[in-house]
Amino acid sequence: MKKRKLLATCLFGVERILKFEILDLGYEIESVEDGRIIFTADDLGICRTNINLRTAERVFVLIDEFRAVDFEQLFDKVKKIRWEKYIEKGGAFPITKVNIVKSKINSPRSAQSICKKAIVESLKDVYKKDWIDEDGSEYPINVFIKKDIVQILLDTSGDGLHKRGYRISNHEAPIRETLACALVKMTPWNKDRILLDPFCGSGTIAIEAALMAKNIAPGINRKFVSENFKFIASKYWEEARTEAKENELDINETLIKASDISEESIEMAKDNAINADVYDLIEFEVEDMWNIKEEREYGFIVTNPPYGERLEDKKTVSTLYKNMGKVFSKLKTWSLYIITSEEEFEEIYGKKADKKRKLYNGMLRCDLYQYFGPKPKK
Repeated sequence: MKKRKLLATCLFGVERILKFEILDLGYEIESVEDGRIIFTADDLGICRTNINLRTAERVFVLIDEFRAVDFEQLFDKVKKIRWEKYIEKGGAFPITKVNIVKSKINSPRSAQSICKKAIVESLKDVYKKDWIDEDGSEYPINVFIKKDIVQILLDTSGDGLHKRGYRISNHEAPIRETLACALVKMTPWNKDRILLDPFCGSGTIAIEAALMAKNIAPGINRKFVSENFKFIASKYWEEARTEAKENELDINETLIKASDISEESIEMAKDNAINADVYDLIEFEVEDMWNIKEEREYGFIVTNPPYGERLEDKKTVSTLYKNMGKVFSKLKTWSLYIITSEEEFEEIYGKKADKKRKLYNGMLRCDLYQYFGPKPKK
């Protein structure tokens, strides 16, 4: 089977986790940059990575990479690509996104127009036509230009991979599924230890932990734009899905708890857990943070408390963070992982973190404050 260069994107700060996910699937890493990992795989790998990667945002085929310092070079090099190998006759090929960083070509809109025209001219030459119809399957193209190096990318995911398909009900400030999963992966938690999210909102952190515990592939129940690509045989999608289902674990209990002071949020979280087929692994409870009392000596809190991005919420959120410090300080043998955009969190909370890690929830810059408890006694 032909090998291809693929590029997986992720939220900034998650690259190391995604790298090991790709390696675990058996694929060779070529390079790792901020929010981007290039690796080698075959057409089955396109299917497997879309279905199985938990922290990737999208998976692309890297069609070509070249240097261009002006629009004439950009047009000529895009036109030289053998587009008929990727785009079927009549296929639609929107240029869905153009990103430019520190390059002589500095107009995304103009670059988008030039690339579109170049692809049209290339296909007109191949099919000996004066007009190219685009009434077939969609082949979304992305263009990334950094320091005059152009990457032409074919999006194989369609909707972002954080859209697992289970979250029908949303909290007003949901954490992205891929980031929620990354937070859990940044801890040494396993399905035999207790994990609690006391500000669970729509339940994303708990659900992602439960999906990991059951080894349910995050993309097993959704569709991808590349399922309609003619150059990827449908048998590979069938094989990848069958493999993912066979790898699921038949467990019906673990120690994952999700609580929130809002009854409405808990009902949302329950609905989402049912949709994700992990309701049986999560204990949901309407509970005020003040009432957190755990019998077990060792555990993990992984949580995304309110940020207070609106000015009128700042005082309320500051009070909440102070109270968190008082309540969580009683859990002396627990490890705490708290993500927030509040830059003065440690001062308000009342304790300096053992480790702080910069992350992004979408475009919002946050920090993960990590407080490590002792290792359990053997």
